[in-house]
Amino acid sequence: MQEMITKDIEIEELVRVHPFSVQYLMKHNIKCIACGEPIWGTLAEAASEKGYNEEELERFVADLNEMAKIAH
Repeated sequence: MQEMITKDIEIEELVRVHPFSVQYLMKHNIKCIACGEPIWGTLAEAASEKGYNEEELERFVADLNEMAKIAH
């Protein structure tokens, strides 16, 4: 069974384990490794840097987990 994605997942791990997440992150203007710059930190930190609030972050986590179910 695939481990759940949380807001505390490191961006590097998210992209490595779930390559589909790159397109989703780019769509929401969140930097990720595949975008050309190495990024350190968590999904929560990256979303916060772009001005997303806790509710929006929870939506990202839910969306990514739904996408992970389909992808795996």
